Amino acid sequence: MPRSADKAFAISLSHARRIWLHAQRLDTNAPFGDGAEAVRLAVEHLGYVQIDTINVIERCHHHILYNRIPTYQRSYLHEAQSIEKSIFEYWTHALSYVPTRDIRIFIRAMKQYRKTPSRWFSSVTPKDLRKVLRLVRENGPLSIRDIEDDVLVEKDHPWASRKPSKRALQMAFFYGHLTVSSRTGMLKTHDLLERHFELDELPKPASERQVDDYLLERALQAQGIISVDSVCYCSPKRKAAIRKLIEARVRRKALLPVAIDGAERGKHWVQPEWIEAIPEPKERTVHILSPFDPLVIQRNRLNLFFGYDHRFEAYVPKEKRVYGYFALPVLVDDEIVAVIDLKADRQKQKLLMQQWSWVGKGSPRAHKKRIEEELNRFERFQLN
Repeated sequence: MPRSADKAFAISLSHARRIWLHAQRLDTNAPFGDGAEAVRLAVEHLGYVQIDTINVIERCHHHILYNRIPTYQRSYLHEAQSIEKSIFEYWTHALSYVPTRDIRIFIRAMKQYRKTPSRWFSSVTPKDLRKVLRLVRENGPLSIRDIEDDVLVEKDHPWASRKPSKRALQMAFFYGHLTVSSRTGMLKTHDLLERHFELDELPKPASERQVDDYLLERALQAQGIISVDSVCYCSPKRKAAIRKLIEARVRRKALLPVAIDGAERGKHWVQPEWIEAIPEPKERTVHILSPFDPLVIQRNRLNLFFGYDHRFEAYVPKEKRVYGYFALPVLVDDEIVAVIDLKADRQKQKLLMQQWSWVGKGSPRAHKKRIEEELNRFERFQLN
């Protein structure tokens, strides 16, 4: 340990990676156990699991959980969301599953959406909103497919619907009137938030300071080594407040500045006990990662720690792609060694190899057999 927590402690990239991988629970094969309880534990530990519509392979929320729950089944997520109600959907940097225990944080965000409505909802009339709330209140949980009396309109955006009620449901969700009580693929069923969670009234929303504390604690738990940028991902307005919280913890010696090889001095911090508490991994691991995995989503951080610059090329013209339409980084132990572009052929029950690229220290001789073994397991998960 360093003599003083006031001075930056030099740390190698390999040590920094080990800390981050341990925080992400990617350095062991079954960190959260099994069943719906494992889903709850995973979401609570990570802070969020992103939801995405792309289904070239299995959707990213299932994929992210699969990488931390080897026996994962889609029914686990349904049970956690709709039966145990230990997780729910709301917006972080994107639509995500978040822990129900943290609902006060998101109630604050719901109230802020009501105060400052998004332009996305400018076409929703008070009548539209009253209609969907009345239908849910009187008839119970419903999806957009249950609303059959809408007068169809022209789409004003590729992601929009011709049914006005769809955007009204979205508004009611963001405002905290409704929650997603269950999901089948990307079809959401909505219920009154209080009724779903069996609440007489909503908990008191968190204060701004409590939200800042929450974001810092979430990052420390799921990232191990943090920066202001990594704590405030997609929330740049919070940087000044988070920086002050970090500085206060440094003064109390609760956080230690670290200088990572290749990074600017003093821009990262870690809890002092993490410097020596992370043992060498006892298990060999291979993970085929989602592009939306918490380890991958912050591209600059990923590049710094792993020397790999991930490109999400689904929206890039084919002739300009490097790794492929839906490229998946492959983590072997503590190195990203390959990028594989896969596509599920659900009719033929096969996982199609579109492109395999070696990166970093990856090589066929050292890694191909282990990756192929994981690909076989990954294919079974995809097509079951």
